[in-house]
Amino acid sequence: MELPPRTAQTVLTLFALLALCVACNAEPTLPIHEHRIVDLTWTIDETTVVWPTSPGFTLETQHDGVTEAGYYYLSHLLHAPEHGGTHIDAPRHFFEERDTTDMIPLDRLIGPGITLDVRRACRENPDYLVGIDDFKAWEKEHGQMPERAIVLLNTGFGAFWPDRATYMGTAERGPEAVARLHFPGLDPEAADWLARRRIRAIGLDTPSIDHGPSTEFSAHVGLFEHNIPAFENVAHLDKLPARGFTVIALPAKIGGGSGGPLRIVALLP
Repeated sequence: MELPPRTAQTVLTLFALLALCVACNAEPTLPIHEHRIVDLTWTIDETTVVWPTSPGFTLETQHDGVTEAGYYYLSHLLHAPEHGGTHIDAPRHFFEERDTTDMIPLDRLIGPGITLDVRRACRENPDYLVGIDDFKAWEKEHGQMPERAIVLLNTGFGAFWPDRATYMGTAERGPEAVARLHFPGLDPEAADWLARRRIRAIGLDTPSIDHGPSTEFSAHVGLFEHNIPAFENVAHLDKLPARGFTVIALPAKIGGGSGGPLRIVALLP
């Protein structure tokens, strides 16, 4: 049965509110239309930053024009790596027998968010590791981290997108370029600390949750052992407050995937 447009919109709004209630373990205080929605996703196009060993994004046009039946029709083939642009790292990416992209529970992808502002430290050291002391300083200023939080790290590197040389430390491509990467990331000890705090997920505005010089990717391993997904190349984190918002981060549901393109937004009262 097809619902009238207004009824269908009301039903969808109720489902969205219910999802937020389940995710946040709280009653909604404002309807969806009274929130400010901040898009934390970079557009996928030919400028999109990808890992030096990955191919870029391309759109292959299948049809663009008026059909024989007289209507306009546009269609493309999308060629894309799992780990490029704003994307999710599924736990299986670095830990066997953990969740693939399609297996990640939705309640890990929707929940109360916090933003940790470490821009000053990252300006002084582009290879900065966000550590336990940074989180303790955040809690001293803003109160205890919400239960089952989605943690976002604002390193300031989003301001460099999509300039590969400044955003990644090098514009070179290929396996040799990996050794020249420089950008901030999460200290592996902090990854273990956050896992014990039972966070839902973590994201940041750099190409990897491990900093550029990493060769063992220990932050990935420490998080993914506990089935905690990571969001990378997150956009516009400077538009978020320290706390008091909800994150909705829904990836393409790729069967058996190690990651995939992510549409992530924040709802602010």
